Amino acid sequence: MALFSKRTHTCGALRSEDIGTRVTLNGWVDVRRDLGGVIFIDIRDRYGKTQVVFNPQRHAGAHQLAKDLRNEFVIAVSGVVEKRPEGTENPEIPTGMVDVLADDVQILSKADTPPFPIDDSVDASEDLRLKYRYLDLRRPVLQHNLMFRHRLYQVVHRYFDERGFVEIETPILMKSTPEGARDYLVPSRVHRGKFYALPQSPQTYKQILMVSGFDRYMQIVKCFRDEDLRADRQPEFTQIDVEMSFVDESDIRDLTEGLMRIIFKELKGIDLTLPLPSFTFKEAMEQYGSDKPDIRFGLKLGCVNELVKDCGFKIFSEGVKKGGTVAGFVVPGGASFTRNQMDNLVDFTKSLGAGGLVYAKWTENGLESPSEKFLGKDLLERIMVHLGGSKGDLALLVSDTWTKTYTILGTLRLEMARRLNLIDESKIGLLWVREFPLLEYSEEDKRFVAVHHPFTSPHPDDIGLLESDTARARARAYDLVLNGTEVAGGSIRIHDQTLQKQMFSLMGIGEEEAMTKFGFLLSAFRFGAPPHGGIAFGFDRLTMLLTGMKSIRDVMAFPKTASAVSLMDEAPSEVDDKQLRELHIRTV
Repeated sequence: MALFSKRTHTCGALRSEDIGTRVTLNGWVDVRRDLGGVIFIDIRDRYGKTQVVFNPQRHAGAHQLAKDLRNEFVIAVSGVVEKRPEGTENPEIPTGMVDVLADDVQILSKADTPPFPIDDSVDASEDLRLKYRYLDLRRPVLQHNLMFRHRLYQVVHRYFDERGFVEIETPILMKSTPEGARDYLVPSRVHRGKFYALPQSPQTYKQILMVSGFDRYMQIVKCFRDEDLRADRQPEFTQIDVEMSFVDESDIRDLTEGLMRIIFKELKGIDLTLPLPSFTFKEAMEQYGSDKPDIRFGLKLGCVNELVKDCGFKIFSEGVKKGGTVAGFVVPGGASFTRNQMDNLVDFTKSLGAGGLVYAKWTENGLESPSEKFLGKDLLERIMVHLGGSKGDLALLVSDTWTKTYTILGTLRLEMARRLNLIDESKIGLLWVREFPLLEYSEEDKRFVAVHHPFTSPHPDDIGLLESDTARARARAYDLVLNGTEVAGGSIRIHDQTLQKQMFSLMGIGEEEAMTKFGFLLSAFRFGAPPHGGIAFGFDRLTMLLTGMKSIRDVMAFPKTASAVSLMDEAPSEVDDKQLRELHIRTV
C-alpha cells in the first residue's frame, strides 16, 4: 500500500497570500457537489474547511477519482491554490477567497453514510448523537467547545503557577467519607469486604496538604458523585481545586477575581469590573429569592410585612404574627396581562408549593385585584409603591415562611424574566454570595447537617450560637455565581481539632464515629494545622457558561446521559462471574 501524501497545510490555513502555492490537504469530505463536469469538494478538519476543485481539463485522473468521493471519506488531496472566480468568494469562512485546483487525490479511508449530518444545525436526538459520539465530535460547535476548554486549562495552569501554587495529584481510590452525595464504591480484591470510594472532592487531602506545609495547592481534578443528574451535573466532573494557608476570605476573593479577570480577558475579550458585587446569603434571598441570583435583569423582591401585619387579610396578618414573610415584586407593564395569563401564573405559583398568589394591577382605572375586598385600594397602592411599582405595572405577592416565600418568589422571578424575555444574554452577572447558614436541620435525619461540608468554619461572631441557637450560626463560606449558576464554592476551614469535634457533635457524629470516618484528618490537626481555606470551581459548568451552551454535555468529550449511561460504549455493563468472584461479590 502506497504511503499517503502528508499535509502541508491544515484545512483552515490557506489565504490569498498562498495563491500559486502547491499544497496537500488531509481531512474529511464535508460536502461534495457535482456540477455536471467540474466537481467541488469541501475538505474539513478541526481547523476549518477548504474548497477543492476537480476539473477534468486540469487533471482527468483526479477528476475521475473524485466521482467516488462521499461525505466523511478521509482523503489526501494535492494541488495549486488559486483565487476564486469573481462573485464566488465566500467571506463567511477564512479560506473563502481561494480554492485548491486538484491534480491528485487519495482515498485514505471510506465511510458508511452517517446516521445524522455532521453539521451544527443537526436535529438528531441527543441519545443518537451520544451513541455515535465520535461523529458528533466532528461537528464544528463541539470541536470549538473542546478547544475552548483546552485553552481554559492553559490559562488556569499558568495563572496559578505564576502565583506560586504547587499542583499535587490526590488519590482517586480513597476512604468513603460523607460529603453530601452518595459515593461511587470500588470493591477491593485484596481486602475482602472492604471498599474504596471515588472522591467527591479532594477536600480532606488538600487540608492535609496544608498541614504538610504546602501552603499553596491547586489541581484540575476529576470528582465523582452518585446523585440525580440534570443539565449542569454529571456523575464524573472536573474541578479546579484550590487551597491556601494563612489566608482569610479576602485573599480567596482577590485570587479568584484575578483568575476570572484573566479568563474573561484572554478567552472572551471582556474587561471585568472589579471588585465583583457581593451579597450575604440573607441579602441574596431577600432581593432575588436565590442563593445563586441572576442579576442581569431587575424584578427585585421586597418585603411588605410592616404594611400588612395589621391588615384585615388574615393570610397576610396572621402569617406575619407567626413569624412568616409576605413579599413580592413588580412586573413593569404587567397590568396588561389577561385573565388567562394571570390564572396561568397563579397555577404556576401553586405548583411551586405556594398556597396561592396575590396580585394587583395598576390600570387606568386604579388598583385592581381579586383580593381588593380584603386589602383595600389604599393598602394595595402603598404595597405597589413600596415595591417600586407605578401605573401600568403588576404586583405579585406570596405569603409563607421566610425560606419558602423567597424561594418561591425567586423561581417566579426567573419564570417572569423568561416569559418577558428580560434576560440580556450579552450581560455578565458575576458576583459573590457569602455568609451562608452553617448548619440546617434535616427533618428526614432528625439532626443538623452541614450546608456546605463539616469542615467549614463558623463565623467568628457566631461561635457562641453553636450550642444556643445553632440554626442562626453563619458559615465562613462563599460561592461565586455567574449568570444565575454557581461556578465555584469554598470556605475558610476549621483548623482546630476541638472546634472540629464540636461541629461533628452538633451534627450527631459521636467521637468514635468521627474517628472512624475522619480520624486521619483529626490526627493531622494534632500536629500543628495552619489557618487555611480554599475554593473549588466547577470546570465543566464554567466552560458551559463561557461558550453559551445550555448543557455541560456539550463541553465534555464523552459525557453520560441523564441516567448516567454512556451510550457509545454501553457503560455501565455487566461483568463475568469470574471477576465478581475475585471481588467477593454476588449479585441478587
